[in-house]
Amino acid sequence: MPFWRAADGTLRELEGSFARYVDSLAPYFDEISLCVPVLARSDGEGTAIRAANVTLAPLPAFDGPVQFYPRLPLVLPRLAAWARRIDLLHCRVPTPAAAFAFAAARWMHRPAFLLVVGDLRALLPSMPYRGVKRVLWRAYTELEERSIRWMARTSLTFANGPALAAKHAADGVRTIETTTTTIGERDISTRADTCGGRPVRALAVSRIDPRKGLRVLPAAIQHVVDAGTNITLDIVGPTVGAPGEMERAAIVEEAAQCGVANRVTLHGAVPLDRLLPMYRNYDLFVLPTLPGEGIPRVLLEAMSAGLPIVTSRVAGIPGLVTHESNGLLVDTPTANAVGAAMIRIVRDGSLRRALIANGYATARAYTLEAQAAKMMAAVERELHVALRRPNVVPAA
Repeated sequence: MPFWRAADGTLRELEGSFARYVDSLAPYFDEISLCVPVLARSDGEGTAIRAANVTLAPLPAFDGPVQFYPRLPLVLPRLAAWARRIDLLHCRVPTPAAAFAFAAARWMHRPAFLLVVGDLRALLPSMPYRGVKRVLWRAYTELEERSIRWMARTSLTFANGPALAAKHAADGVRTIETTTTTIGERDISTRADTCGGRPVRALAVSRIDPRKGLRVLPAAIQHVVDAGTNITLDIVGPTVGAPGEMERAAIVEEAAQCGVANRVTLHGAVPLDRLLPMYRNYDLFVLPTLPGEGIPRVLLEAMSAGLPIVTSRVAGIPGLVTHESNGLLVDTPTANAVGAAMIRIVRDGSLRRALIANGYATARAYTLEAQAAKMMAAVERELHVALRRPNVVPAA
């Protein structure tokens, strides 16, 4: 997601998950230089990077490959100059700029580590493109796949969740599984139960694009209402490009057709610092996502807030969510399947309370502090670099 420099001098990110990730790594380094897309002006409130040792090496703003590649003549000299100044490279992939940054850093013999957070090839069936656009997207996907395999063979590679770890290990790469997260110890709630009032308040947090499966949610809400439960749904998250705008319009239209337009509300993006407390205002969480995920960080956010969750048995999610233990998994995220799982949570108090309690235990195992400590221990060990020691001992 893009960054910008706010009027108060702070560096801010639109979504917030990457800002928190950078803050979690900052105690291990003398300086973190962010070579990221930067907006010319602010885009809402955003989430501020709090670490004082983070500096900015700006790239022109881009949403994806369509905007990135025409800017490549401008980007390449900046990446080369930046690579000369760093001692260690870290790339979160897939992203179109990563391979060029990696090539520049490796040319200058800088060690590198990757964090793989998504699977573009698995997303292909859910992309709405047709004709020439589909051909171009497929070509870009294969380019990214080849680039990631090349980078992974000559660097230390972390992967978000077991599915991505297994995929890249199959390519002969030694991959370390991790779980991306945005929660710290202080973010974990204590409430023991939900669904005590009416209407039941359901929440979905996700970027709005065809890959997230959100279009089934209006019909799922209709299914719950038809079963006799008064329920509302709030969908929080930004639209992603033209496909996201189309998906948002489709969700609104589907809600009208299902007769639940007054129960389904799309709120747009909410900065992470305001979003995390918001979770505690809801009774259950739902994410009917499609293949291509690592492990969505919003699942841990919901668990940390005491929300029982309904999500899909796809990609890396079963590595985090165990069915009927810390969440409910649906094999195929149809409206009926998702709605039926939501009804179970509302009606079965003992199941709901167990999901909440076990969700807290899962959240405590995957805090930012724990993730950063494990990753940086591997970086120090495998790449033979000396890192700083945080002043506060990270959570185990």
